[in-house]
Amino acid sequence: MNYSTPEIWTIIALVALGTYLIRFSFIGMVGDRELPEWVLRHLRYTPVAVLPGLVAPLVLWPDATGGNYDAPRMVAAAVTICLAMLFKNMLLAIFGGASTLFLMMSLLG
Repeated sequence: MNYSTPEIWTIIALVALGTYLIRFSFIGMVGDRELPEWVLRHLRYTPVAVLPGLVAPLVLWPDATGGNYDAPRMVAAAVTICLAMLFKNMLLAIFGGASTLFLMMSLLG
């Protein structure tokens, strides 16, 4: 679809307004109150849910390969998951997965 310049800016403004309202609902309206324990318990899982949501498309449909399967990225993802589960250390998992990706890219091209 081809959008005109005013339509694009309208879309940007609406998305910005929506994002602001979503954030305001937590920060502005609830920010000065103590949240119930059950809410805090659920909020602890937010990073755990967001990070795979950001990374999974990059592993399964990488832009670098035109969206095709890529063995080095799958191996690196598997190593990252294994390291995270075994050692429960996020930095070790990230650096181990990145090292594996670079090693596999140099070996397999």
